[in-house]
Amino acid sequence: MSSPDAGRPSPASPAVADTSRRAAVLDAALPTFARFGYRKTSMEEVARAAQISRPGLYFLFSSKQELFRAAVIQLLERDLAAVEHVLADAARPLPERLAEAFDQWAGRYVGPAARDITEVIEANPGLLGETTETAPRRFEALVTDAVAVETGRETARAVARTLNSASIGLKHQARSREFFLERMRVAIGLLVG
Repeated sequence: MSSPDAGRPSPASPAVADTSRRAAVLDAALPTFARFGYRKTSMEEVARAAQISRPGLYFLFSSKQELFRAAVIQLLERDLAAVEHVLADAARPLPERLAEAFDQWAGRYVGPAARDITEVIEANPGLLGETTETAPRRFEALVTDAVAVETGRETARAVARTLNSASIGLKHQARSREFFLERMRVAIGLLVG
């Protein structure tokens, strides 16, 4: 005999609901920090943007610093996961994968709207702790590993560092994401072929 609820989806557990709500709050937090700057952003503004009560926000994050750090870490983890996925697709040519990886890592933060998020992160490195060092190192290691398959380890490390330097310079001077990608493709073509 089957239960009357058989076949019906079960309601999300409280832990799943909290994780989902936490992710939604973090998604709303960075644009809010970018809009007002770290110092001027209040927990009330983040709560409003995330459509959650202020006490609910404080239940998830005890301070603005904790919220900011968690939002940046979530963003970087998503970016790194996307980069890893792109670079792992060995069926695609390496230059194509590298261009997409650099677009995911830096290109999507080019342009007026995205630049605000980058600026608020770069203006508050002390709030982020070791994240500002470990995430870029992980990205460089992923690029090195992808290039090493075709060139060898030492050459791959030099290529990854050079491409990373090029992307940082381009990110700060590019007028648009398309300009950034066009120039990164040239750099990739010169170094990888």
